[in-house]
Amino acid sequence: MAKAKSAYVCTECSAHSVKWAGQCPDCASWNTLSRTTILPPRSANQSGSAPATIESIPGDLGHRNSTGFDEFDRVLGGGLVPGAVVLLGGDPGVGKSTLLQQVSSNLAAELPVFYATGEESLRQVGHRSHRLGLASSDMQLLADTAIENILEQAAATAAKVLVIDSIQTMTSAELPSAPGSVAQLRQCVGRVVQFAKQNEIAVFVIGHVTKEGTIAGPRVVEHMVDTVLYFENDPSSRYTLIRSVKNRFGASGEMGVFAMTETGFKQVSNPSAIFLSRESISEPGSIVSVAWEGSRSLLVEIQALVADGNSSYPKRLATGVDQNRLSLLLAVLQRHGDVALGPEDVFVNVVG
Repeated sequence: MAKAKSAYVCTECSAHSVKWAGQCPDCASWNTLSRTTILPPRSANQSGSAPATIESIPGDLGHRNSTGFDEFDRVLGGGLVPGAVVLLGGDPGVGKSTLLQQVSSNLAAELPVFYATGEESLRQVGHRSHRLGLASSDMQLLADTAIENILEQAAATAAKVLVIDSIQTMTSAELPSAPGSVAQLRQCVGRVVQFAKQNEIAVFVIGHVTKEGTIAGPRVVEHMVDTVLYFENDPSSRYTLIRSVKNRFGASGEMGVFAMTETGFKQVSNPSAIFLSRESISEPGSIVSVAWEGSRSLLVEIQALVADGNSSYPKRLATGVDQNRLSLLLAVLQRHGDVALGPEDVFVNVVG
């Protein structure tokens, strides 16, 4: 058997180098080269997948499984496609594990579900299930970080849905690098994608967002999966938004709205109610506008207040609106509307 070779991959531009250097030779970034292992090519006596014809493919190509949440199905493009790999990213503690455990419980009523966790113990998962009222779920649980064992156990239980929480904790025995490294992430996600496609198993992969706002580094694994979803959460609000930034089975840019409660996430069927403070608006300084998000329209209440300035430096504060757009509108009002707002304080706010 051929021996594996080592190389170094840049986490910024994915360029390869045969030896380590402090600066990437391609993108000139500093301290971005990480060690990885190049596997030997497949030998001639190793068998691979056999080709197939269009007629041999099952006829239920448009079949999708409902997750139990209409909002989540909307973001996925109409439901969960067999063999799809969905990457769910967000800040730590935003509720990714909670939502996927609820989704897994809903899917377990019709499909075999395998839930693998590398961050929590089985007792912690069971405690969350009792708290959410999901104790009667029949899904299989496994606490392990070895990706080979997880895929082997999932295949042994004939699972149709696999949840991996999270990909940063998974390791492959073929690589010596630490969990969460670029090499481990690519290797583990590559194994998961291959396993999902060959066995027609839908896979949910949880990924934490880095300080730069990307999942596990800049574009490391997003191009390898079918769907990429992002959690958006405001600490001062109980509402959570899920956006699709990539979807091979539906339109990207869709948005789902959820509310966090004591019993887990509840879907919000009328998101416009979040952004409206009153049923009817007829007072000066308040107007209802329409924002288009994905395939849905949202009614948004925008409030504005103009007050006498008490200093030589008037305030221009905008909450939920681009600050530069506010400056542009004030300049247009002063130039073409003969509305002098130079010495006045202006405040603009979007409700919710």
